[in-house]
Amino acid sequence: MAGTKEIRTKIKSVQNTRKITKAMEMVAASKMRKAQDRMRASRPYADKVRNIAAHMGGANPEYKHPFLIRREAVRNTGLILVTTDKGLCGGLNTNVLRAVTTKLKELDAAGVGVHATAIGGKGLQFFMRIGANLISQAVQLGDKPQMEKLIGAIKAQLDAYTKGDVDAVYLAYSRFINTMRQEPVLEQLLPLAAERLTQSDVEKRAYGWDYIYEPGAKEVVDELLVRYVEALVYQAVAENMASEQSARMVAMKAASDNAKNIIGELQLVYNKTRQAAITKELAEIVGGAAAV
Repeated sequence: MAGTKEIRTKIKSVQNTRKITKAMEMVAASKMRKAQDRMRASRPYADKVRNIAAHMGGANPEYKHPFLIRREAVRNTGLILVTTDKGLCGGLNTNVLRAVTTKLKELDAAGVGVHATAIGGKGLQFFMRIGANLISQAVQLGDKPQMEKLIGAIKAQLDAYTKGDVDAVYLAYSRFINTMRQEPVLEQLLPLAAERLTQSDVEKRAYGWDYIYEPGAKEVVDELLVRYVEALVYQAVAENMASEQSARMVAMKAASDNAKNIIGELQLVYNKTRQAAITKELAEIVGGAAAV
């Protein structure tokens, strides 16, 4: 059995760890509220762009944007992976990386190449570890998503799709459901799925007007669909950041609770060890007195 000094050292160490995890839990809780507000604030913009893009795309049957055309043969695909820059957020990154790994195995079995884009340090490390063909990256995004840091990485994939280097683009991220639940999502980004641009009857009435294009319909539709795809990726990053802070808060709370339990167990062991040492000393004193 360990000595009392060694047990006291362990208790002190666990107490210091618990202080750190408790502080991280409180910081994550504060950041989580802000991240959720930013995530919800970006949803109306993406929804409005989707409605306008759907109406304008249907209003010009003579022009079909490349983002809306499904290609018959898929030789190469693009993959945008959104992860966190930091760890200590439970299984958040592990879950989305598991889904990406499964998709990569399917593509490899079908003989389809992959052009990867990493948004977040953990995703970058993953692609470098497996030796993926990395064409762009965006890391160190901070606690607030900034479009200027994302545009370069997104544009590399859009250009590759427009040139025909890739025939489809997928987006992987963690969708925020609630504080206790975040689910990994792997969805097709390009070509834009029909359900993404499907309007309800209310939306069709709300956006049922005709447009005057300046300088022309092609230029306006091209620019609008690019902005729409960028908005989808931005929303995914915002969802992932909200998921990150929620997962980190839950993970740090679990770590703090576990540390509290360990401290209680160590304290019990310490009391037993101390009592055994006192009993031994008393027995030695009584034995010595009896011998005299």
